[in-house]
This record gives sequence, C-alpha cells and structure tokens, in this order.
Amino acid sequence: MGRTQHAERGPAVTEAPQRRAWRVTEPLHAMIYFAPEAPERYARLGVAPGAGYFASRAAAFGPVGPGVVTATFYNFNPAVVAQALPAAWARTTPAAMIEARLEAADAALARGLGAEVLASPEMAEAAGLARRAAEAAAAWPHGRPLYAAHAELPWPDRPHLVLWHAQTLLREFRGDGHVAALAAAGVSGLESIILQVASGEADGRFLRATRGWRREAWAAAA
Repeated sequence: MGRTQHAERGPAVTEAPQRRAWRVTEPLHAMIYFAPEAPERYARLGVAPGAGYFASRAAAFGPVGPGVVTATFYNFNPAVVAQALPAAWARTTPAAMIEARLEAADAALARGLGAEVLASPEMAEAAGLARRAAEAAAAWPHGRPLYAAHAELPWPDRPHLVLWHAQTLLREFRGDGHVAALAAAGVSGLESIILQVASGEADGRFLRATRGWRREAWAAAA
C-alpha cells in the first residue's frame, strides 16, 4: 500500500541548495514590502503606500521617472508606475526614501525577531556570510541595473541591517537575471506573471491588483 501511494505521488524531489538558501533567506528582505513600518515611514515623507513601494525600491537610481522603473521592475502596468513617479520626488528625495526604508527594516526586524536574536552571534555570522555572497556577486554586475544601483549604497553597520541589505542585493541580482531571461525568451512582464499564476505558485487576483493590470488586458495576454 505504501509503495502504491509513493508511486502515485511520483519520485521524491530533493531541494537544491540554492533553492533552499533562497527560501529561508528571502523573507528577511521581502518583509519590507508587507511590514507596516514601511508605509508608516513613507507617509511621514508625504508619500502614499503605493508610491512608496516604487520610490523606495527605485531610490538607488536617483530621482528617475516611470520609464526606468517600468523597464527594470518589468511586470507592472506602466500607467500605475507613472502615477507614482516622478510625483514622489516633488515630496521627498531618493536619499530620504533610502533612509526611511532602512529605518523601517530596522524596526520590523526588531519587532519580529527581538533584541536577543538581533544581538546574537548567529545573527553576526549570518550577516557576514550574506555580505560575502552579495559582494561576490559584484563581479557580475553587467545587465543587472537594480543590483548595481543598490550595490553602490553604503553598508549599514549593525549585523541585522547588514543581513537585510545583503539580502536586498542578492534579491535584486536574482531579479535582474529573471528579467534578462524573460526578455531573451520574448516573454513580456504581463505574460510572465500570467505564467506564474498558471504554474499554481501565485494568486492571480493578488498579482493583477498589485501590478495594476485590468481584467481586459490580462485576458487578452492570457
């Protein structure tokens, strides 16, 4: 009976070390897009949450307009990006957004992990390893604009923020690679998230809403 059940499930899949490293470390960066500390700090600068996402992530480029962000973020409706930028730069500066984002990461990690974890030797070790990986990636900046822009930012001095910044660099490095692969395959930004939904690994309503695509455009691309 056990063998029959195993056969129905198919062969076991062993997770690759690279995939496991991504899975366990990705939340350390990605939480910045969901933690309430981020929009709270953007609001202090007069930037609404939606615009805050684009302005904070693109701030490493300087006060760019919607074209650069649409090109590098890849899967967002250009009209949604244009609503956020360059209007955000009339209210604040890229440097202020970078600082606000780091402050939000500091507060969110402190709230989520606690002071003991932040001060632990394990945190220091993780920060050192992640920084080594992020700095090693600097040997391949070509065609990776978001990574390269963030790699020019100064490193924080506290271990948990070093870890967060390192994961930011690694995430943008990987994302730039995704964009290059999709563009080489002739897959548009909208088509890429439709395919992601079709894989069963993402929710269509969430992606359509957060990326700003209307049902008609989504249906036509599908």
